[in-house]
Amino acid sequence: MKKVLLKIDGMTCSACSSGLEKYLNKQDGIINATVNLVMNNASVEYDEKKLDIPQIEKFVQKAGFESLGIDNLQKEEKKKSREKYKLIGFGIIAVITLYIAMGHMIGLPEIPFLSMHANPINYTISLLILSLISIFLGRNIIKNGYKNLIHKTANMDTLVMLGVLSSLLYSMYNTYMIIKGHYEYAENLYYESVVIILFFINIGRFIEERNKDKTKEAIQGLMMITPNKATVIKDGKEKEVTIDEINKEDIVLCRPGEKIAVDGEIIEGTTHIDESFITGESIPSKKEIGNKVVAGSINYEGTIKYKAEKIGKESTVSEIVRMVVEATNTKAPIAKIADKISGYFVPAIIAIAIISGIIWLIFGKDISFVINTFVTVLVVACPCSLGLATPLAIVISSGEASKKGILIKNSEGLENSHKVKTVVFDKTGTLTNGKLSVSKIYNYLVEIKEEGKDSEEENKKQNIMQEAESNFILLKAVASIENKSEHPIARGIVNYALDNKLQLEEVEEFENIPGYGVKAKYEGKLYLIGNSKLMKENSIDIYKALKDEEELEKDGNSILFVAKENILIALIGVKDTIKEHSIEVVEKLKEQNIEVIMLTGDNEKTAKAIADKIGIQNVISNVLPKEKAEKIKELKENGLVMMCGDGINDSISLVTADIGVAVGGGTDIAMDSSDIVLMNNDLRKINELMYISKKTIRNIKQNLFWAFFYNICMIPIAIGIFSPFGVTMNPMFASIAMTLSSLTVTLNSLRLKNIKM
Repeated sequence: MKKVLLKIDGMTCSACSSGLEKYLNKQDGIINATVNLVMNNASVEYDEKKLDIPQIEKFVQKAGFESLGIDNLQKEEKKKSREKYKLIGFGIIAVITLYIAMGHMIGLPEIPFLSMHANPINYTISLLILSLISIFLGRNIIKNGYKNLIHKTANMDTLVMLGVLSSLLYSMYNTYMIIKGHYEYAENLYYESVVIILFFINIGRFIEERNKDKTKEAIQGLMMITPNKATVIKDGKEKEVTIDEINKEDIVLCRPGEKIAVDGEIIEGTTHIDESFITGESIPSKKEIGNKVVAGSINYEGTIKYKAEKIGKESTVSEIVRMVVEATNTKAPIAKIADKISGYFVPAIIAIAIISGIIWLIFGKDISFVINTFVTVLVVACPCSLGLATPLAIVISSGEASKKGILIKNSEGLENSHKVKTVVFDKTGTLTNGKLSVSKIYNYLVEIKEEGKDSEEENKKQNIMQEAESNFILLKAVASIENKSEHPIARGIVNYALDNKLQLEEVEEFENIPGYGVKAKYEGKLYLIGNSKLMKENSIDIYKALKDEEELEKDGNSILFVAKENILIALIGVKDTIKEHSIEVVEKLKEQNIEVIMLTGDNEKTAKAIADKIGIQNVISNVLPKEKAEKIKELKENGLVMMCGDGINDSISLVTADIGVAVGGGTDIAMDSSDIVLMNNDLRKINELMYISKKTIRNIKQNLFWAFFYNICMIPIAIGIFSPFGVTMNPMFASIAMTLSSLTVTLNSLRLKNIKM
């Protein structure tokens, strides 16, 4: 099973994309195909044993469209330039046509040689030539309309093709009659309608393409963010290479002001790096040996060397691009409704145009009026705006969300986020930082002497300073000893000491005592560090610490007793610390009447202690990954459930939930089990996601309203229902109205670029 993303040419509305999608999904060997109107591409999952890419491209061609090969999402500047000049030429022809056909109606001086009354044959032939040139310039519309009609996937181009050719053929018949000498037929020519309809449709498409390009800027910007060249160290020498020449395990040098070329791990040096394009954080983060770096981030100050780990399509940037594109290639439920409507809409409009023409013939109207009505109905009902209503809004929102560090992997997750009734959080790594740290030290060596102090306030200050100094001395001794151990609690203490800039010392006679703790000599004194069993084994009195031990346990700590020369000198509480903003996020979710639940494999006492601090009342603890998924299924019975986890142990739960949100670090984005990925550890992005979801769906509903409202208003006028009251519409004004409708939807969608919390 393979997947390919093909660039598609010739799609103009949702009927095009839905028709192509249906056609591809019917073909043997294609497992699933999703066509994206805004991105002009098709994501095709296929069985490589039955099909290859050229065969898939033939299917696209048979459906009436053209495959431009694998979509690399690069801008097509040459094509845009050609389209621009073609439109200018088309505009000149349109102005000349209108001048010849209608100039005399508004008092403009006539060209005698082309006068309708003085030289009707010249007048007619000139308009015929101009309309044929317009047909050539707009030949893609005619060709696509014909192909889609043949393949029973009628779309907007089909409507235009039928309308334009009807006007052209009727006008050509009248031209024949004029040449035969029946000059009165010059009043019944519709050549200007052919030209103006095609011209305004091309204007509308040019504007749509330009606006759709704006929605791709975030994706294309990411693709261009990595540098073209980098410096690698080979055989001890520096060598400048292109980014494509870098291999895994290569040592890359990055100086201040340069960009990181590929994902890797620092092996030498310390610096601060701007990763704002990944994390959304404007403050540069400190990086040192062992830390990961991401391609495209900017090195601010220090020279570093890093080992290349992820190159090419494996890099973080490539993964982001893939995720964003796949998000736009999935269809939200609201988009599927619009596609379904479009599938019935075009045939219905053709039927309405034919029936209205027949009825007017029955009522005795001449053939000129009937053709005018038929063409106007077809043109005014073109579902451009309906096709753009949903995908354009989703692409813009996905792009804006990615700038904020929220990667939306499928549009269903975007649509449903604001409907969530329950948010379930994993504890470790999601609500907490996922690493142990010192939370409390009870130092029994601290002795407060109040004699000789000038005031109670002075005593208080002195006590605080003395306690802090004593704690650091104690912590330095404990961390120096624990540095010899690989136990997670030991690492938590060591990291805490290093974060506080403490210089660790060498110790002697270190011994690890499994199940109890460690012992060693520090500065010539024997230290015992471990649990209460270690103290009891060595007959150390811990009575004075029992109350403090109880307090630490209530607070969810793992506890270390510290004895020096067989005397208890301290009690240290170590626990996973609560992540910044966890409390704020939970409070805001509760304000929206969303139920918040903690779902964790930790023991009940520890989980409850963390939950109480954060403000979560509902705690489900002691559950295995499979049991978590079962709990999620139960919760889904009461409404949509969002699961937030670190994307590793919680993968089953993330898939089971209606919306899975993976809370990861800057390089931990390949979480295939989730619908949404938060690029940094800021849980506030969950509230931002819900806000973006709400705004996006409101925008889509507005777009659909205007698209349907426009058709409801225009089609009755086009049919001629109000003609007895003098209210009519001709094909030329129908094409202008259709363009304005699409422009309204496009501009409304672009308002999403200004989403702010």
